Amino acid sequence: MSWNPAIEPGCPDEVGLDAIDTLIVPRTRDLGGFEVRRALPAPKRQMVGPFIFFDQAGPAEFLNGQGVDVRPHPHIGLGTVTYLFRGDFHHRDSTGADQTIRPGELNWMVAGRGVTHSERTSAASRSGPNSLFGIQTWLALPESHEDMAPTFEHHGRPALPEIRDGGASVRLILGRAYGETAPATMFSETFYADVALEPGRRLPMPDDHEDRGIYIVEGSISIAGQEFEAGRMMVFRPGDRITVAAGERGARLMILGGATLPGPRYIWWNFVASSKERIEEAKAEWRAQNWGQGRFDLPADDRDEHIPLPD
Repeated sequence: MSWNPAIEPGCPDEVGLDAIDTLIVPRTRDLGGFEVRRALPAPKRQMVGPFIFFDQAGPAEFLNGQGVDVRPHPHIGLGTVTYLFRGDFHHRDSTGADQTIRPGELNWMVAGRGVTHSERTSAASRSGPNSLFGIQTWLALPESHEDMAPTFEHHGRPALPEIRDGGASVRLILGRAYGETAPATMFSETFYADVALEPGRRLPMPDDHEDRGIYIVEGSISIAGQEFEAGRMMVFRPGDRITVAAGERGARLMILGGATLPGPRYIWWNFVASSKERIEEAKAEWRAQNWGQGRFDLPADDRDEHIPLPD
């Protein structure tokens, strides 16, 4: 099927390098046993559409009995997306959700006025050597939905639309692109997809979204004759028709974007809000630990520990 009826197949070199508005080299952090590469927020770019946080976790390998334990912690004003290439996470949150996520599936948790969740390597995976490799992103909510009740959706691999065309495949995770719409509930114009390209294969970016970006997970792509390796994010100038080509090893990409949200967004720790006052209120409630009496509670089956408020 056609990738996008509005885009004629063309050579990537028809686009100049000035079409790249921002080139982001993620910061790397060692979290003890595995690395995280943080692309958003960046010094020169806070958001791409509604996306305000973008982390690559791993790849990492763990021995028997080992894994990742992200203790219960809070969020406000955002939706979190967990998407894995390898490994699994056991997600539990204060909405009552209790769900293991595996590669190619979607966990979409909307914090709204406040939610608490934990993510841990499952007991089944810890029974032997296991891997972790995936992407976690946050999407800022429009002001009209910042105080909504928290929600959780899980969508299995078969529910996410997949578009195949020769040596290219696109799994649409969120929003709409290439004539398809993903099932998760969105609150602003969004697209987010997992793309695999064989060597030399070209991909036109959706041209009907204001903000558009690419993160290279594996391999490389070329734009205007210049090659970009894994671990780079490019954000493109609005309005340009963009086509990229995979390098000689092929490429695994995450493409993302959507409409720019009006007004500023403030981010502190795990909180995102349109005002600093909302963040201060959330900080005070998490510090008070009055579980179940305000905006925060702990997951029903994961209440023995939590991450304290940073100093």
